[in-house]
Amino acid sequence: MPNNKPAIGEDLSQKTTASLNGKNSLTITDNRTGKQYDVKIENETIRAMDLRQIKVRDDDFGLMTYDPAFMNTASCISRITYIDGDKGILRYRGYPIEQLAEKSNFLETAYLLIYGELPNKVQYEEWANNVMMHTLIHENVKKFVDGFHYDAHPMGMLISTVAALSTFYTDAKNISNPESRALQIYRLVGKMPTLAAFAFRHSVGRPYVYPDNDLSYAGNFLSMLFKMTELKYRINPVLEHALDVLFILHADHEQNCSTSAMRNIASSHVDPYSATAGAASALYGPLHGGANEAVLQMLDEIGSKSNIPAFVKAVKEGKGKLMGFGHRVYKNYDPRAKVIKKLADEVFEVTGRNPKLDIALELERIALEDDYFVKRKLYPNVDFYSGLIYQAMGFPVEMFPVLFAIGRTPGWVAQWEEMLLDSEQKIARPRQIYLGRDAREYTMMGKRPQEKKPKSEA
Repeated sequence: MPNNKPAIGEDLSQKTTASLNGKNSLTITDNRTGKQYDVKIENETIRAMDLRQIKVRDDDFGLMTYDPAFMNTASCISRITYIDGDKGILRYRGYPIEQLAEKSNFLETAYLLIYGELPNKVQYEEWANNVMMHTLIHENVKKFVDGFHYDAHPMGMLISTVAALSTFYTDAKNISNPESRALQIYRLVGKMPTLAAFAFRHSVGRPYVYPDNDLSYAGNFLSMLFKMTELKYRINPVLEHALDVLFILHADHEQNCSTSAMRNIASSHVDPYSATAGAASALYGPLHGGANEAVLQMLDEIGSKSNIPAFVKAVKEGKGKLMGFGHRVYKNYDPRAKVIKKLADEVFEVTGRNPKLDIALELERIALEDDYFVKRKLYPNVDFYSGLIYQAMGFPVEMFPVLFAIGRTPGWVAQWEEMLLDSEQKIARPRQIYLGRDAREYTMMGKRPQEKKPKSEA
């Protein structure tokens, strides 16, 4: 790391709270045995391993917790992103997302996520220069993209090409070397827009456009996407700013599905390109990075404002879903949705008003006044308006998760670095509750029942 940068991360296992006393512990009575156990409470959390002491017999495995989909399990200590879903708060390294969206830019926010502090002028210029120096990709990667069928999904191409980078940069395996990690971070943040743009150009049958590092991060990406025969692509500053803000809003979001995948895969100490490809694969799913496409499909199905009451009635009767409302974490208005709603007006001033916006605004108004949705804390999330903006800017829906992946890359690599520097982290290996058959003897094929189809164990 250059000397003028703050240290990346720290040993998170050193974080402690006040020493154990009567108020910082949980007393558990095992009614099976009558025994009592004291379990320490730290940061409003008990350690699952402390439950292993609770046994009926000495040779028991010990008590485990069962938590499908990790609804109430913390797998790590992190200092990157803070979310209070009940209050609608999202902060990167302590800074409110609203302030960063208004005052920062994407590369500065990326620096903040990765290094923990906002950069000074010298730090920022060095960081931005290092990222933009690595926007070019190896020519053989271009050949790799050429190998995809013309109608291949851009996200599938992005996942594959990110994974392929591990074969070009074999030094990435040196994950214990800080200088090597820093280089891979530059490469990943720098090359993701290029890989995404090449996937897009391939899908529409246009020649590839190489990076133009005289432009901003977002401006360069727009150039690689949409430049035709002109010598220099003219960047519309409103659209450039909008894309930059959207990248900021997507940059990190605590331990979501793709970030958890990044940490889990990286816990095996694989190179960061392979781990990032796995995170992007998780993002590919319609319940994660593809949710804004589902919003557009819903708005298309509604068709007009006059159809909204009937649609809402059908949702309340369980005959449909209100896409873009509600969130696994937020039980209040998603703070990112507030920023995007304002951003949409600025974009539509340039691109023309998306007719779906009127449907979306009326749907939001009706839903927020309906006790059915209010009681269930179903408020608009980031996906409700982001798809409208992307579509107005000329992105096909297939590119939506790709755009998400570009913005999320700094968050992924920040979480990757933090995980590697946490001495408590080991290779991820969840437990299971086994409810299958007990031990049984092998039966020769001729002596087995002759049913045509096996019975399901599920």
